[in-house]
Amino acid sequence: MTVAEQWNNRVRRRLKLRDVDILLAVIQTGSMGKAASALNMSQPAVSKAIAYLESTLGVRLLDRSRQGVEPTPYGHALVKRGVAMFDELRQGVQDIASLTDPTMGEIRMGGSEHTISAIYTPVVHQFSVQYPRMSFHIIVGDLQTMSRELDARHIDFVVSRMYSPPSEEHSVEVLFEDPLVVVTGLNNPLARRRRIEFSELLDEPWTLQPRENNFGSFAVDALHAAGVAAPRITVATTSSNLRGEMLATGRYLTMVPRYWILLPRRHPSLRVLPVDFPNTRLKVAIITLKNRSLSRATQLFIDRVRAITKPLAKEK
Repeated sequence: MTVAEQWNNRVRRRLKLRDVDILLAVIQTGSMGKAASALNMSQPAVSKAIAYLESTLGVRLLDRSRQGVEPTPYGHALVKRGVAMFDELRQGVQDIASLTDPTMGEIRMGGSEHTISAIYTPVVHQFSVQYPRMSFHIIVGDLQTMSRELDARHIDFVVSRMYSPPSEEHSVEVLFEDPLVVVTGLNNPLARRRRIEFSELLDEPWTLQPRENNFGSFAVDALHAAGVAAPRITVATTSSNLRGEMLATGRYLTMVPRYWILLPRRHPSLRVLPVDFPNTRLKVAIITLKNRSLSRATQLFIDRVRAITKPLAKEK
């Protein structure tokens, strides 16, 4: 009997969504007991569901030890498809709801703090007024982190600078290209200068994201590529709030994406210094999973993102 025949004759009729959901909980929590507590079930009931699932599929899904449980290669394979299956079901329920009201539902997105403050925030403000039944789930992180969240289907899309070629599993829609710029507070003496050589900035105090971060690494590498020594980084932090406090003193410099200065409106308390970094221009894109349907609410949100960033696509 072929694998396809086994599916039609045995697995298809016996496989239960509830049992797959229990398997996901066991793997996520690392033990039968924790999964039972999370699902408000007894541990014997959890064990029975896993045993039934293994019997139905004819393979061992979990390796058990005193330290807990680990998925076997068969378990990994089923969990990967299981996550996608439950995500599609969730999307299906949202699609049903959107047939009666396309402006309701949860929108799940991720991005850097620059993306969130410049692009997502104005759209969220507009939508929360225009579509009060919508809800928004936003995760902050660099592109590597957001790609993992996207693959795990914890979020529906990411807007990010493209630091590396996209994964084969991702679909990319380029919105515009954008360079990095050097900014400081208005009360910094450099803010009044019309011409500045970058060598003049090397001894100034800087606040940048750490090199371990996508953005911080790219900024430092861009300086090296331009044949310029890295500046003295006084405060290295992923906190945009702290970097903002540093800039407000008028002493510090930092590098930011140009779009963050322009969207949703120009920052009146900051000044872009006349220093050009042509080698920092990167594509900014909407990233989604290939062959994955998006809810109507998410599509509406992405349409507004396209509209708010469209003027930047015309700039050079």
